Order: sequence, then structure tokens, then C-alpha cells
Amino acid sequence: MIIAVASGKGGTGKTTIAVNLALALERASDLPVQVVDGDVEAPNAHLFLAPHIEETQDVGIQIPVVDEEKCTYCGVCAEVCQYHAIAVLGEKVLVFPELCHGCGSCTANCPEHAISETPRVMGTLSRGRAGKISFASGELNVGEAMAVPVIRQLKKWIQPEGVVIIDAPPGASCPMVEAVRTADFLLLVTEPTPFGFHDLKSAVEVAREVEIPFGVIINRADIGTEEVAEFCKKENIPLLMEIPLDRRIAEAYSRGVPMVDVLPEYREKFLALYRSIQEALA
Repeated sequence: MIIAVASGKGGTGKTTIAVNLALALERASDLPVQVVDGDVEAPNAHLFLAPHIEETQDVGIQIPVVDEEKCTYCGVCAEVCQYHAIAVLGEKVLVFPELCHGCGSCTANCPEHAISETPRVMGTLSRGRAGKISFASGELNVGEAMAVPVIRQLKKWIQPEGVVIIDAPPGASCPMVEAVRTADFLLLVTEPTPFGFHDLKSAVEVAREVEIPFGVIINRADIGTEEVAEFCKKENIPLLMEIPLDRRIAEAYSRGVPMVDVLPEYREKFLALYRSIQEALA
């Protein structure tokens, strides 16, 4: 089972949910558990799991290289590139690596076979273990604009047996969609504030568009209004868990300590969350 944990905005507690759910499952069952940190622009699950990293590798895309001795400057490459990553100006071909999505259209359509491809590193993948938990994460290089290619490569390290928990990027744009689109179930973590409520609705739209079963978790549930709970009830969205604002949780978080270690009663609560997911899928 693949469970993705996402949020319409950052700072709602998405990583907290992903890490503590994984730890609760690891300690209470013999199920293989894997945590995949797909928040490649700001990965932080490792701060709580402290994995021993066994392998790292560069990751990126293939970008075009033009052989101008073969090129006739016909402009076909620029015509087929929907991202405007290549342009033909007179007898000069310009390639813009930051815009290239590595689709290979220019290479495939060049009538003179004047375009080859070369790797462009965009980030790093790492994997290892944290106790019995298998761990994998990606990190986008500083200055890079496209997270999707790194997330796509990271997902090739998913081990489908047991339970896989993907910590998705925040928001409701392409990186979040890429991280969650192959999940069996989606947990949307929010907070009962105007910003949290607004962005939750965007995340709900994405979940419905990609047709993934989903439920909502309200973190810091006692600090705001009842709008989120009322919205979930009105829209028939399962409200799977509510976590109150608790100084002990915040202090543990600031030290990189999982809440299931500080408040053992949450182990059963996260196991109950997992059972609710199983029931929803059944």
C-alpha cells in the first residue's frame, strides 16, 4: 500500500504525520515500511528518522546538444519544443537548459540527426535505513526550478511490498501531483486557519482530479474555527484524525524527536489512522 501525505500549504505538519505513522507501524507490526521524502525542495524527514545513508546518486534530465556542422537551421527543433527551451536565430541554435524538460522531442524530430543529448544534474537521491524502516529522499539543487524530474526518479526507488509513506511537496501544483498520483490513498494535512482552509480546498480539488481516495487530518485542531470540520462533513470527506496544539509536541519537534516517542499514546492513534485507511480502501 502506498500512502501519500500532502498539504495545500507548508507548515501544517505533513512530515510529522508521515514520520510518526511510519514509526508506529514499524514498532507494532512486521510489515515492511518505507518512507520516501518527496519534498525535494526542503526534505526534512531525515531529521526525525536519522537514517544511515547507504547510497547516493546524482539525478537529472537529458538536454539537447546541437552539432552545428550537421544542422541546417531548419527550425523544426524549436517548433516541436513546447517549453521554448530551444530557439533558432538565423544560423545559430540557442539551448536554454533551465527550460528544458528532457522530453526528447527535438532529438527525435531533427531531420538531420544533428541533436544528441547530454545529462544535466538537477539534484541528488539518497537511500538507506532507519532501524527497520527503509528510507529514500531526493534533494533539488539550489537554483533549480523543476522538482518533477527529481521526484519522478526518486519514485523508482519505491519498494511496493509492505507500506510506503510518501512525504509529498506542499501545495497543489505539479510537484505535489507527481508525488501522489500513483498512491493508493492520500492524507491531506491541514490546520483550522483561513489560510489552511483555503489551501485545503485546492488540495481536495487535486485529489478528486487524480481520483485518489483521500481523507483529512487537522493538526493544531483547537486553535482556529470549525470551518474545516464543517467543510469535510458537507463534502463527505473522511476526517481521520485531529491533533490538538500541544507544547510537548512542539518542543519535541524542535529537537527532532518524533511525537510517538514523547507521547506514547499517539502510537495507538496512528495505528488507528492506518486501520481507518485500510477500511476506506476496503
